[in-house]
Amino acid sequence: MNATSASTQQQQAETPRFWQRWQSKHPLDPQARIRDGRGMFPIRDHNPSERTPYVTYGLMALNIAVFLYGYAFITSDQALNQFYYDYAMIPARISQGENYLSLMTSIFMHAGLMHLAGNMLFLWIFGDNLEDVMGHIPFLIFYLICGVGADIAQFAFDAHSPIATVGASGAIAGLMGGYLLLYPKAKVDIFIFLITFIRI
Repeated sequence: MNATSASTQQQQAETPRFWQRWQSKHPLDPQARIRDGRGMFPIRDHNPSERTPYVTYGLMALNIAVFLYGYAFITSDQALNQFYYDYAMIPARISQGENYLSLMTSIFMHAGLMHLAGNMLFLWIFGDNLEDVMGHIPFLIFYLICGVGADIAQFAFDAHSPIATVGASGAIAGLMGGYLLLYPKAKVDIFIFLITFIRI
């Protein structure tokens, strides 16, 4: 066994354990703001597109399909850890010259249902307009560049982190930035959670 192989196996063993320890101290909780009584998200925009957004629909279908695959067929913690190890962006592996493809595959993975639902909601609302203006193929390229660019930025921030990075949030942030530049005066309806708790 050469040094590279040994290093890879050691990293593979350490990453799940580190992930579990980190989660125990900083649990991923997409509903935390709702339980805190605060929350806001868009529900629609008043900016109809002229063309059918086939790429937007395709991206949504692919993200949902990957999530359903994981939910239906990954039934053990060991299999889940391996799935994340193979396809999530782990900066420490990139630093070792491994798994560059994960810069792309990680943007189609999500950590939970609310993570997926939030990103797909934003893609549904804002993606069609950008695809309408840019065209199908340029829009797809732009989406992928934003997603991969976000992963590269995460890698640059902490190149030796063993924590897996997943999600389309970087790509969605890029879409929102493009939407803001193209439609600065567009009207967007939002739904606001505002719950007040009184201690007596």
